[in-house]
Amino acid sequence: MNEHTGHGHTDHAAHGGHAGHTGHAGHAAHAGAQPGGLAVSADGYTLELDAAILTAGVQTVTFRVTGPDGRPVTEYVPEHEKELHFIAVRRDTAGFQHVHPVRDEHGTWSTELTLEPGDWRFFTDIHPAGHDRTLTLGIDAAVAGPYAPQPLPEATGTARLGAYTVTLKGELVPGEASELTLTVGRDGRPVTDLEPYLAAYGHLVALRVGDLGYLHVHPEGEPGDGVTAPGPDISFMAVAPTAGTYRLFLDFQHEGVVRTAEFTVRTTTPAAEHGDHQAHHAGHGHGGHPSPHAHH
Repeated sequence: MNEHTGHGHTDHAAHGGHAGHTGHAGHAAHAGAQPGGLAVSADGYTLELDAAILTAGVQTVTFRVTGPDGRPVTEYVPEHEKELHFIAVRRDTAGFQHVHPVRDEHGTWSTELTLEPGDWRFFTDIHPAGHDRTLTLGIDAAVAGPYAPQPLPEATGTARLGAYTVTLKGELVPGEASELTLTVGRDGRPVTDLEPYLAAYGHLVALRVGDLGYLHVHPEGEPGDGVTAPGPDISFMAVAPTAGTYRLFLDFQHEGVVRTAEFTVRTTTPAAEHGDHQAHHAGHGHGGHPSPHAHH
């Protein structure tokens, strides 16, 4: 788990243009949509790193996004209070960092990352001025040194960060929008004074294990709307494009510190879930297959 005060975070895996949707119908349009970040170039925009081979430790990473004219983009539509959201994660899903780089007048961005040896994926979430949508571009980087890949954490539905515990309820359903609720507690008590951070009480990034496809995730409500409470529950609508395993990273701010809770989630389907309930009530076992609720 990460705990830090200097890094920015965003709530979506996200397409800021959709953040205003609050009804399920608005999100259903994304059902089956391809995850972002699988390509280094889209719609004529390309992510370019100054160096794709890096050394371990705290490193300054510089990059740019070039437009259809081949020149670095210098004008963006801010999404969730920032022109660009940057995510770094190792291919084994360790080392997650979500930061907000600084851009110079020539369109070169720079940010600091803490890197361990291994193969990494960097994502930029952007809305170039004059373009009709948000884009997520992804690029590989290699960090030199002995690589000790980490096994995928178990799907327990609970994340612990010092005195804080975050629990996850809800299922990821392939091809459908579904609600995920994350509940924040500290020392066994609900946290009811979460602080707004980049226009939300929580920010959720979801990545598909295997190719690190970057999912559409949207917050339900926002601070100051007269409806959304500052905890302990934070709700999102998510679309899993396919069956599989996903990694969720929740950023939340409390008492001036941004913390990141991590989860492993496996998809289920309404039909399978219904069948499991029927088998449970009939007194039958699951034939050795884990229940989709095993991680709650």
